[in-house]
Amino acid sequence: MKISQATFAGSSTRTHEKPKVRLPEFAFIGRSNVGKSSLINMLCGNRKLALTSSTPGKTKLVNHFLINGEWYLVDLPGYGYAKMPLKEKEKLQEVIRDYLNHSEELIKLFVLVDCRHSMQKADLEFITELGHSDIPFAIIFTKGDKMGPVARQRQINDNIMTLAGILGGAPEHYVSSSQNGLGKEDILGNIGEVLQRIKEDAAVDNEDEA
Repeated sequence: MKISQATFAGSSTRTHEKPKVRLPEFAFIGRSNVGKSSLINMLCGNRKLALTSSTPGKTKLVNHFLINGEWYLVDLPGYGYAKMPLKEKEKLQEVIRDYLNHSEELIKLFVLVDCRHSMQKADLEFITELGHSDIPFAIIFTKGDKMGPVARQRQINDNIMTLAGILGGAPEHYVSSSQNGLGKEDILGNIGEVLQRIKEDAAVDNEDEA
């Protein structure tokens, strides 16, 4: 898949505030400073699409971007902000939970994890909770250009083993870099395959109804 058009479609804190035109949604979430905005900009080929900042907690709304007029890329607030006031942290958690629990158009959630480090407590808690839900998700290990390939793969393997022990199996995962485009083709290719299956299923349903 190639993204030829990406436009901001709106922000919300509750699912009833989402864009009125309902389309398949692929959402992205991660811990503070994991490189989420940079990844979104890399996938869309637009360095200014999503706001990037070194300040934790900059994304406080659910942001929808209309992609190729066919689906939404959803930029979710992050989790695990240690320095954020408790009330503000709880408010962000409410925004995230409302979207994850009530967005009927959510097709897949991509959880971003920094490939350079062992799984952090906030990541493990969030992913464990996802494992008990019906939300399809995949892991994207970000900042893949910051390590050599051997050390990077060793760390990723360790993290996958940790997750497999929690989830009962290795999760779908990708490695990315916003600097050199690593992972772009694989991630967008997966989204394209899922969208194609949705179209094919809809076509079969229409034939059955006819």
